[in-house]
Amino acid sequence: MKTQPNQITDPATDFRERMRGIMPLGELMPDTDCDLRGKSSCLISDLVTDSRRVSPGSLFFAFSGSRVDGNSHIQEAVDRGAAGIVTGLDHVEHSGVASLRVSDARKALARFARRYHGWPDKNLRVSGITGTNGKTTVTALSRHLMERPGRPVGLVGTVKYHLGDREIPSFKTTPESADLYAMLRSMLAAGCSEAVMEVSSHGIHQSRVNGLSIEVAAFLNLSRDHLDYHGTMEDYFSEKRRIFNGDNASLPKVAVINGDCPYGKRLLDEIPTQVRSITFGEAPQSDFRVRDISLSPEGTEFVLDCPEGSIVTRSPMLGRYNVMNIAASLAIVYAMGFSVSKVVHKVGTFNGVDGRMEPIERGQPYKVLVDYAHSPDALRNALGMLREFTQGKLHLVFGCGGDRDRGKRMEMTRVASAGADESWATSDNPRTEPQDDIFRDMRKGLPKRSKVTFVDDRRRAISLALDASDKDDCVLIAGKGHEAFQEVQYTSIPFDDRLVADELLNAKSLGF
Repeated sequence: MKTQPNQITDPATDFRERMRGIMPLGELMPDTDCDLRGKSSCLISDLVTDSRRVSPGSLFFAFSGSRVDGNSHIQEAVDRGAAGIVTGLDHVEHSGVASLRVSDARKALARFARRYHGWPDKNLRVSGITGTNGKTTVTALSRHLMERPGRPVGLVGTVKYHLGDREIPSFKTTPESADLYAMLRSMLAAGCSEAVMEVSSHGIHQSRVNGLSIEVAAFLNLSRDHLDYHGTMEDYFSEKRRIFNGDNASLPKVAVINGDCPYGKRLLDEIPTQVRSITFGEAPQSDFRVRDISLSPEGTEFVLDCPEGSIVTRSPMLGRYNVMNIAASLAIVYAMGFSVSKVVHKVGTFNGVDGRMEPIERGQPYKVLVDYAHSPDALRNALGMLREFTQGKLHLVFGCGGDRDRGKRMEMTRVASAGADESWATSDNPRTEPQDDIFRDMRKGLPKRSKVTFVDDRRRAISLALDASDKDDCVLIAGKGHEAFQEVQYTSIPFDDRLVADELLNAKSLGF
């Protein structure tokens, strides 16, 4: 079928099309902060933030973004048949089009979306997981532990959205509120009574989860990331804290917090006293304490001391950081009312998430793993874990994204130089930034003696790392994980580390 001009054919659009309904504008409007000019009786068939996706009956929300100002596309939205415009600026004067002026268009969208989709979070017990590293694994494992026969659990995360009766590819870790509430409504319709979701700092700051009722809020950790957006670690932490202290919505019933993390300790002191707290970690005072950790190339084993007693826990997932992810997940399901002793055996049947330490096997005599590690802390953890299990040399392919925190680039290089025997620095998602500029920042972290080779072409870098590997070596391809594309100049170019590594290994086995 031919694609029509200007037609958007991404998963987000397909999902929105299936969820469309019709409701009078007056029934959607919040009680406060909404100055209306026009008829409140006009029928709204969709909530839209992209003027290209407006169709007759849409209510268009004009966001003032850093790259695109939706207010400059209001005329396009009107021309496409928008029934109403929501803006934080002056009223829109168009005959037959309702104009709503609000103080914050993003917050308004969240309030409208919650009403439009029938307040689904009131009837769905939601766990919201935030932190720099581990959100995707903890969210997926928590869902795995909570699911029972005939009782699906919904999931919103970086890799996929599980809606109870189907799954769709993820188009944003924490979706825009209009999409999020549509997903929650879909989960309810499919028979879900619980849902778990990743809550990103961007999602909190941009009001995507504003007003969302979260029963259990979990804080995993905090390390340097997204400072291009938030500016400072203090601002980054402040955004995470908002889902715990009532700034974002009503208070959670339970806060699950990493008691080993300095920011977690601080959060424990700052959350309101009426929020019940559950801690996890290696510290003796943790409510979910892990001890006697045994790590091997086959997986992990440890003792979990929790309110239900001491439980031996086994998992095929590798590394100490996954021990913490498991402890967090068990604490979350306990906070949701599940018995740890009845679900802990399911930890052993969870093999991880796509693109998280995912092995690529083509019969080669060395290991090849693809992982999402794209921050200094995540890369340090990944290399440290693999070093314990690698008898030969540890090789690394890594990069740094463009148009993002420049300060972490030299730190990534320092981590690579310290943790790997040989590294290939290459492109990640350069976006609009020249690769040479990214490399220039990365080179600032090079020690005097370092085996780091800079290669523009990511496929070539992966090939060189494979060529350099021998029996008992290990190659870690880090940074993109499950992603199947590279972002270059506002364009997504197909590129999947897993497929590329597989193709190269197959070609090399055939002698090409």
